[in-house]
Amino acid sequence: MVEWLRQRSRPYLFSNSLAPAIVAASIKVLEMVEEGADLRDRLWANARLFREKMTAAGFTLAGADHAIIPVMLGEAVVAQNFARELQKEGIYVTGFFYPVVPKGQARIPHPDVGGAYP
Repeated sequence: MVEWLRQRSRPYLFSNSLAPAIVAASIKVLEMVEEGADLRDRLWANARLFREKMTAAGFTLAGADHAIIPVMLGEAVVAQNFARELQKEGIYVTGFFYPVVPKGQARIPHPDVGGAYP
């Protein structure tokens, strides 16, 4: 029976092991989760502050109750220019525009508000 299942189970036949870097990163993440909620608490505090400040500055934000806060910019050229200027300041973001998102809904999808990086 085991041999028959091995013959018929394509995922078993063609599965690959995980790359060592993926395994190491996964172990590190699990260690961080077990260490406590400090990073998570800082993430949520930073997300709230980011949302408050950006809204006060007149930006339109999408999404709610999560730390990925899309900054809605409308046109593709605006998102591209916005991303380029942020990158000049050392903030790595990518502008998303059509066909990734609907026309007229270009955005910067996920500025890092986590604070896990120096």
